[in-house]
Amino acid sequence: MSVVLGYDESPGARAALTTAIDVARRFGERLVIVYGTAPPGGLGEEARSHEAALQQLGSTAVGHAVAAAEAAGVEAVTQLVSARPTEALLEQAEAHDASVIVVGTWGESPMRGAILGSTPHKLLHLSRRPVLCVPAAD
Repeated sequence: MSVVLGYDESPGARAALTTAIDVARRFGERLVIVYGTAPPGGLGEEARSHEAALQQLGSTAVGHAVAAAEAAGVEAVTQLVSARPTEALLEQAEAHDASVIVVGTWGESPMRGAILGSTPHKLLHLSRRPVLCVPAAD
């Protein structure tokens, strides 16, 4: 079993990282840090260059998260997935038999999440596994 974390270095993700490390440590589970690299929008050369940039950003972000997990004594692995964040997290939760998916929130209203489709909102409706939404620190 593992704890799957969606991480992008946003304030909500940083709060979620702290919580995910704590959960993984308490239950003796591995932390799987996931970053979806698919850009919003269509196909073509522009989308490919955007995805390459997102892969570079994601690699840096998950590297920081791994360092924090290892400093806390938690085994961590990373997954850069060529999918949008929700799909990437759902895929990796299944692949790693996640006991929980941990994501950060950034204070958006439930209505905005429902209309625009925030990752936490989508996960709460699509995931077959528990989802822990961690609010960004004030």
